[in-house]
Amino acid sequence: MEMNVSNTEEQVVARKSGGLNPAIILPILLVIGFLIYYFVLGNPGNFKEDARIAGQASVAMADIPTKELHPESFMGIVYMGGIIVPILITFMITVIVFSIERMIVLGRAKGNGNLDNFVLKVRSLLNQNRIDEAIEECDRQRGTVGNVVREGLTTYKILANDTTMDKEQKMAALNKSIEEATTLEMPMLEKNMMILSTLGTVATLVALLGTVIGMIKAFFALGSGGGTPDSAALSIGISEALVNTALGIGTSAIAIILYNFFTSKIDGLTYKIDEIAMSIQQSFAEFNK
Repeated sequence: MEMNVSNTEEQVVARKSGGLNPAIILPILLVIGFLIYYFVLGNPGNFKEDARIAGQASVAMADIPTKELHPESFMGIVYMGGIIVPILITFMITVIVFSIERMIVLGRAKGNGNLDNFVLKVRSLLNQNRIDEAIEECDRQRGTVGNVVREGLTTYKILANDTTMDKEQKMAALNKSIEEATTLEMPMLEKNMMILSTLGTVATLVALLGTVIGMIKAFFALGSGGGTPDSAALSIGISEALVNTALGIGTSAIAIILYNFFTSKIDGLTYKIDEIAMSIQQSFAEFNK
């Protein structure tokens, strides 16, 4: 019993420690976002030649008035979006990084072989009451579904030889075992999904902030100059607003699409678990009177 408790505790720790740690990754991605903004998007090569910035590092461009910058590439245009842009870039990188992580985790959760074939094979073995062979299939499949099914089948064998409980108690114990195994596996599948969900909304709101700031600058330029609008400042303000809007909408759309995609994958795995769990319970009820 002590060995089983120890193994269970190790499994819980492994599941809790699996995946990326947002507390560590997010600050790193924020730094990367600002570095991309200043040294990649803000590179002098993305702007028309100007004697004041020729040969200088891109970070020195912070000392030059924005309206004196003349972007000649898409990256230069994005740079003109202002200080909100690196935050939106960080959001986009975050969506990409955690989406890749979720793909890897969900790929491992499916196990080694074809999941549909595994489900059919296990259900066929259960119909024939070949529990040991079903457990061997779980050992070969591994992954989330394989782990949960193996736990259920192991409990199945123990309860089948138990003489201290009646059938109803055994069925309740079997169902509880499967539910507990599923509960242990689900946090690993759903970890960091909240980040994608949050960015799907927050990216749009932050972009809206950048849009408002850009429009404020545009209207300020429109009303300054004693009746003669500053056309350079006006165009920069409008450009800043549109760049932020585009980045925010794009990031939000990608985050929502990927969140729904991963959610459907998790639901699919859950359905497979429920499908086999039902077969385990029906097999136990049939072969253990």
